[in-house]
Amino acid sequence: MPEKETLKRARADKRAGKSASTQAGEFVREEIHHVREGKHGARSAKQAIAIGLSKARRAGVDLPSPPRSASDSTKRSAKSARRRAGSRKRTSTKRARASLRKLKREPRNTASRQALSRQAKTAARRRSSGSRSAAARKAARTRKRTQPQHA
Repeated sequence: MPEKETLKRARADKRAGKSASTQAGEFVREEIHHVREGKHGARSAKQAIAIGLSKARRAGVDLPSPPRSASDSTKRSAKSARRRAGSRKRTSTKRARASLRKLKREPRNTASRQALSRQAKTAARRRSSGSRSAAARKAARTRKRTQPQHA
């Protein structure tokens, strides 16, 4: 279950008209923090991100479907998570405890600055240069500009 603060931040992003991926970013951020503070580990930075996105989908963030290159099981789980977003059946205590115990045995250094940087770089490398520069242009266009302070 995501923390109240995370849900609040994601809702604020939605109200501000920000994209679904920005809203989902709050859940990913929370997950990275969980790994860093030792709540549990993750096998890779990718896994920590996936857990965060899964939480976002369950919380009702309208994330786009996974990319075409995603595995069938990923697509299936995303589809079912979206379907269950409104009415969700609780995970059985046994299963929840088992998955948490499994995560607790995973390493913590997967959420380090270096690991996340490595993950971001490889993800960016997979994108075309056109797609990257379009993202940069959009970032420049939508960047919040501070008003000059008059003395």
